[in-house]
Amino acid sequence: MEKTIKILITGAAGFIGKNLVSSLKQRDYNQLMLVNKDTPEATINEYLKQAQFIFHLAGVNRPDNPEQFMEGNFTLTSRILTGLKHFGNRASIVFSSSTQATLTNPYGRSKKAAEDVLIKYGKENNIAVTVYRFPNVFGKWSRPFYNSAIATFCHQVANQQPLTIHDANAPLHVVYIDDVIEELITALEGQPNLEQGYGVVKPSYQTTVGEVASMIERCGEVKKTRELPDLSNPLIKKLYATYVSFLPSSEWVYPLTMHNDIRGSFTEIIRSLGGGQVSVNVSKPGIDKGHHWHHTKHEKFIVVSGQAIIRFRAVDGHDVQDIKVTGKVLHVVEIPPGLVHSIENVGQDDLVTLMWASESFDPNHPDTFAEKVK
Repeated sequence: MEKTIKILITGAAGFIGKNLVSSLKQRDYNQLMLVNKDTPEATINEYLKQAQFIFHLAGVNRPDNPEQFMEGNFTLTSRILTGLKHFGNRASIVFSSSTQATLTNPYGRSKKAAEDVLIKYGKENNIAVTVYRFPNVFGKWSRPFYNSAIATFCHQVANQQPLTIHDANAPLHVVYIDDVIEELITALEGQPNLEQGYGVVKPSYQTTVGEVASMIERCGEVKKTRELPDLSNPLIKKLYATYVSFLPSSEWVYPLTMHNDIRGSFTEIIRSLGGGQVSVNVSKPGIDKGHHWHHTKHEKFIVVSGQAIIRFRAVDGHDVQDIKVTGKVLHVVEIPPGLVHSIENVGQDDLVTLMWASESFDPNHPDTFAEKVK
């Protein structure tokens, strides 16, 4: 159901703004009034007259002249408040500030000045104002050499460029863009997460520049090693998603190593730390593969095309069990440890089987022992 609240968003084309706009539209918030640096002043005034809620995300963090910090952060905010007062508009405001507001550099001072004028405006007029002091925000659609070190590292690794690291031990406090957007929408719906009077985003991550750089470099090695980073780690999962979003289109497709012979082929697709290995096996008609067993390793076979018989026999037994499968109706066939097993193509076309193994193949410890099923 479409939500009719009229939402003004400054900095709508920026990193946070672009993500927020897309998420609001997905949730049927379609009455959006988007302000960017090229929006005419007359249009902005009309928006300030109509807005029922304001996300003030616009700001300056890398100007050509340090004096532009105050113009782009404090002065802009003051103009917005002047317009709201002129139109008697009591819209609630969410402001995107920075943890640097506690520092004395030009950027921090300009953000603190904007915070102060907003907080004063809210108290004097009994209007809800929520200030978020964001740490380093990372994620898709961020700009390298502008938004964050993470964006820069992802860009450099994705384009096979050397990383630029000034101090590997420098602390880095980061939040992920999707978590930022969830919190902003929560604030829109009247339940901001507050600590000591400021809005906060959870989860956040304390790390170092060097640790983040190393994680992103490992993300860039997946094409070569086929081994995914540890996606059970929330920070690594989010860094990997960010890295992939920076890949140029020329890197979206990459070859796999196919092991071909007269029987067909076997191709490893991906390895996952703690999550095993995924491969695809192609067998020509009449070919019978496998005939081995494992002590601990177990597998799952999914025939996606063709017809097969998968056979099992206990290592210490004689009875053979046959399971017929076809790609017309997908099933998972469990391959438990301790059972000799094989898979035979009994159709007229190539048999294509997706295979998952509980551990990546290690030639030094293969846990694979040849033995005929029959």
